[in-house]
Amino acid sequence: MAVERTLSIIKPDAVKKQVIGQILSRFEKAGLKLAGLRMLELSEAQAKEFYAVHKERPFFSDLVTYMCDGSVVVSVLEGEDAVAAHRQLMGATDPKEAAPGTIRADFADDISANAVHGSDSLENAATEIAFFFPEL
Repeated sequence: MAVERTLSIIKPDAVKKQVIGQILSRFEKAGLKLAGLRMLELSEAQAKEFYAVHKERPFFSDLVTYMCDGSVVVSVLEGEDAVAAHRQLMGATDPKEAAPGTIRADFADDISANAVHGSDSLENAATEIAFFFPEL
């Protein structure tokens, strides 16, 4: 198994619920190490750039508004098969379909306010990490 890095974002809804520590703890308990961590508020321009892959989708405007609606916690997670491990911890995008005990099943409100973001591939992880952590 390969040591990988992936990007994780604790989204505004989860930050407002004050579950940052609980979510980060799950990453660490699963063997993922924090290689970078910061809290910030995304500008509209940053949110549009980060989610540009979705710009033609009908939910793009709502996604940008949501991601700018408060602080987010952005982290780089490192560990064995980090991308897959992180995605398993997050659960399905729609919390109604997420397995019990996953982050989204436990903390998400709905498919739009779904608590966390995670890279979906090594290639996207590299791009997303560079967006928020160019020094890494």
